[in-house]
Amino acid sequence: MGLPLIWIIFGVFALLSWLVSAQLKSRFKKYSAIPVNYGLTGKDVAEKMLAENGIRDVQVKSVEGELTDHYNPATKTVNLSRAVFYGNNVAAAAVAAHECGHAVQHARAYAWLTMRSSLVPVVSFASKWVQWVLLAGIILLNSFPQLLLTGVILFGCTTLFSFITLPVEINASQRALSWLSTAGITSYATYPKAQSALKWAAYTYVIAALSSLATLIYYLIIYLGRRD
Repeated sequence: MGLPLIWIIFGVFALLSWLVSAQLKSRFKKYSAIPVNYGLTGKDVAEKMLAENGIRDVQVKSVEGELTDHYNPATKTVNLSRAVFYGNNVAAAAVAAHECGHAVQHARAYAWLTMRSSLVPVVSFASKWVQWVLLAGIILLNSFPQLLLTGVILFGCTTLFSFITLPVEINASQRALSWLSTAGITSYATYPKAQSALKWAAYTYVIAALSSLATLIYYLIIYLGRRD
């Protein structure tokens, strides 16, 4: 009975993830055809936002790939995909400002980001071993249930990380949208489009967090339903 359930969980969230991803790519393609004020590229937007927030020690770099944009607190770099780095459109501006939102969080010691960063070593360890521990725990469930419990705890760490990521991403988008409007990068017509692009990007994190929680509950039910 248990095996079909986990495949249903994976299937449902895989479908949701695909739908959100498809919508996200569609929105970004659409908004990539809409220019922003002053003709600023993503690189220009990022550098301007950093400067206006008093951040002088963060570099803006171009990286390969699609939707590979991210802020690296270890190297203090805002890494933008080529389409965003060189693009002078609503989608590029929104993404660039969002990643700079993370840089502002870092500079201001935003509590949720600090908490998330402190969990990175734990989550890196948990992610490396959790699937093997869970598999062994299920096989040895009745003779050594503590192993599955260990797997559940490890998976719980990754789930916690997913949920802590949500306020970090939402706050970065809020900072980005507020600055884009204040700086005049977006207008009355383009602001909703920047908001829409970042909203759909945020949905990917929501789906990931809910999927992780559903899977955690599944393994917890197996552990609690074991035969003593």
